[in-house]
Amino acid sequence: MNTSYTRNITLFGSSNAGINLEQAFLSPTASYKVLDNTSLGVALNLAYQRFIATGLQNFAALPGLSASPNQLTDNAYDWSTGVGVRVGWLTKLTPWLSLGATYQTKTWMSRFTRYQGLFAGQGSFDIPENYAFGIAVKPISKLTTAVDVERIDYAGVPSVGNALLPALAQAQLGSDNGAGFGWNNVTVEKVGVAYDLNDAWTLRAGYNHTSQPIPSSETLFNLLAPAVVQNHLTLGTTWKFATSHELSFAYTHGFENTVYGSQSIPTSFGGGNANITLYEDSFNIAYGYRF
Repeated sequence: MNTSYTRNITLFGSSNAGINLEQAFLSPTASYKVLDNTSLGVALNLAYQRFIATGLQNFAALPGLSASPNQLTDNAYDWSTGVGVRVGWLTKLTPWLSLGATYQTKTWMSRFTRYQGLFAGQGSFDIPENYAFGIAVKPISKLTTAVDVERIDYAGVPSVGNALLPALAQAQLGSDNGAGFGWNNVTVEKVGVAYDLNDAWTLRAGYNHTSQPIPSSETLFNLLAPAVVQNHLTLGTTWKFATSHELSFAYTHGFENTVYGSQSIPTSFGGGNANITLYEDSFNIAYGYRF
């Protein structure tokens, strides 16, 4: 997964401000069929992150604002590794109805030492825990519909969940209680359908809605990470060929959304409000081999 936000703004320093966060996961998985219709699974999440921040010179220059002002911005890419666990349960109640649930622990990551003056906890940036419950219905043999509800605990990661104020006035950036992006926990509702057109082609569509993670009081820091999109539509297909091979394609559109700031710029930074807007488009292609 690649999460990238870049903003051509100079509010935070003398050059264009931006951040880039990339994440990759390797998840060895084992499952066990405890009953004829019920399976349990467990996966070890091995995670890698790469991060860079640029153009935040104003935060580094203010005396006492950061615990490590030399490790706040423009220090090239830094990386961290970590581990977590995911468990899952799936049961098939009838030939047409299945239930499932999953829980993923927080993924505990090593620190971004080059940015220990930016992120709370001396550069800590863990991946939040999440859990979900879902129902799948197969009204006919070719059609599957599914509904999921997921909860993501952003507030449980200080560098993500700590509010800008009063943290910015009470603790230095990079300290254990330092300011973060002020994200709330979110609930995500998802619905999807898959239809087997024939033995070779499967068509898919999905839609999800999430509650807003960024409060109107937290828009200043989130000019760097304006993840305000709440609604996504995905269309995709899988083509099975040559017995064991398949190609999958998907397009996702995140509908434009704006969060308007409310007293979001501290008076020490001039006061006022920052508004943030984002829409997203992504294309994906994947190859699979069936053993």
